[in-house]
Amino acid sequence: MSRALEPATSASLVRWVVAGLPAYDPGADPDEVAALSGAARVIKLSNNESPFGTSSAATEAVRQRLAAGVSRYPDPTGRRLAKAIGERLAVPAERVVLGNGSENILELLCQAVLDPGDLVTTQAPGFSLHEIFPRMVSAQVKKVPVTVDFGFDASAWRDALAAGPKLIFLANPCNPTGAILSVDELERIVADTPESALLVLDEAYCEFARPNPGYPDGLAVLGGQQRPWMVLRTFSKAYGLAGIRVGYGIASDTALVQALDRVRAPYNVNQLAQDAAIAALGDHTHLAETVRRTGLEITRVTDRLRAAGLRVAPSSANFVFIDTGRRSDQVAQALHRAGIIVKAWREPGYENFIRASLSLPEDNDFFMRRLMEICAKG
Repeated sequence: MSRALEPATSASLVRWVVAGLPAYDPGADPDEVAALSGAARVIKLSNNESPFGTSSAATEAVRQRLAAGVSRYPDPTGRRLAKAIGERLAVPAERVVLGNGSENILELLCQAVLDPGDLVTTQAPGFSLHEIFPRMVSAQVKKVPVTVDFGFDASAWRDALAAGPKLIFLANPCNPTGAILSVDELERIVADTPESALLVLDEAYCEFARPNPGYPDGLAVLGGQQRPWMVLRTFSKAYGLAGIRVGYGIASDTALVQALDRVRAPYNVNQLAQDAAIAALGDHTHLAETVRRTGLEITRVTDRLRAAGLRVAPSSANFVFIDTGRRSDQVAQALHRAGIIVKAWREPGYENFIRASLSLPEDNDFFMRRLMEICAKG
């Protein structure tokens, strides 16, 4: 007689690789922090959102769409938005892929490209989904550490790429440090990348970095390559559309876009997001002002924290990565009691660091005062 199967539980049905995945940390809940602190207004510095609002043109586009009605499904291919992005970047619209945030495209890439056991190379410290999504499909992840001053370690990258990864996730600027790769450093990675690999350049914060004369144009560097590649960008950060989730990728060729379409859910970018992104893309004034004000605050906040004796990574993004000299979770909890939310970093070797998004100047001043008080207490 065959042996009867044991009754299933929810836990027993979960794939073992999923059970072992690290959980994504979105930061503390603002309502819970408000209840804990009693603060009339919580200062949320945990998700690298824009404090300067959304383009009025994007807001109007959403209003018009709502007035026209949203009872129909959105355009499944996002043709108008892909065309607008293609025209802006001088690439064919057929090489543009849209996602429910650029994280969605990271996931699609892993689903379309990776087989169990394949090797993925990324950086440390880094964006957690660059590790979570590959591991979700049973791939292996190798992290390349930054140097002690948060810079690019050429020899470490050369060794890691020589191991033959199938997929490389490289963020420029880096999240969480905000540091950038120079043109020479990016070109060195491209030269060292095996021709059998897919190189993905994650430029979620590129708009903030462009005023830095050392920041490379990723599309220009990769555009002449015959190898497969993709550049990822988003409307969530500098464009201020985090709440409606729309990101995009520029692919080396249409075959890569078609592969992602095979694993992409239909209607993955809603119509409000498509309309708002088209409008935001055309509002050059709002973007320029957001980038200008962010740059001023990055310099001011970094200088003040360093003057107070704190170690701060050089950032060309809209956040700062701070060595508090003590456990980051304890620092974050103390800030919660003051009504401030930051991201406590937990990667090995960086457990004393917090990442804090920039907000309005008065919010940043309040955050810095409380952080300095916490660090002074030891």
